[in-house]
Amino acid sequence: MTATIALVDDDRNILTSVSIALQAEGFLTRVYSDGEAALKALADNPPDLAVFDIKMPRMDGLELLRRLREKQSTPVIFLTSKDDELDEALGLAMGADDYIAKPFSQRLLIARIRAILRRAEPAAPAGGNGEEAAPALERGRLMMDPARHRTLWNGEAVTLTVTEFLILETLAQRPGVVKTRNQLMDAAYQDDIYVDDRTIDSHIKRVRRKFRAVDPEFDSIETLYGAGYRFSEE
Repeated sequence: MTATIALVDDDRNILTSVSIALQAEGFLTRVYSDGEAALKALADNPPDLAVFDIKMPRMDGLELLRRLREKQSTPVIFLTSKDDELDEALGLAMGADDYIAKPFSQRLLIARIRAILRRAEPAAPAGGNGEEAAPALERGRLMMDPARHRTLWNGEAVTLTVTEFLILETLAQRPGVVKTRNQLMDAAYQDDIYVDDRTIDSHIKRVRRKFRAVDPEFDSIETLYGAGYRFSEE
């Protein structure tokens, strides 16, 4: 099926050029010039992925993401100014899947979009094309179902973005084994896409925050300073 990409940016030149480039690659596009106009449309009819500019009048990309995350977990890529490291960190902490600094390469943006969409694809159902669905992963109080992109802790649902899900799944597959940041990057960001250490750290913080919302005592993701992270099965 053709993926639909929503673009939200107050720069109409960017909207037009990126939309044309995506359509040339076979995507469907929907464009919005401000966050307020985009919010209702995205909530009522979610796209497969959205690209938000951060600096917008009326409602910026951070606020748009915050309000959208109250209703859904659509993958989101942020466009940021080159020096806005604080905005990048905030965006990742709030649940964005990726970010690209302006000025950006359209080829890079399209590569990131394809990578995230591939990660978001559910596993094939049992009996479909002769392939078995990926089995659910159970580790103590944690249950992860890759086929349904579903995560439970103590039987309560925890909503994770695609990137967060893949990072946690990688840790939970081998409890007690330390995974370096590079290993987690490889699991969550494929196709030789470079991200720096603080991107993984921001995702881990976000995952912990989500689990502590349902269990304030959650401490199953351990930090080993200078080494990486590990999942502790209770």
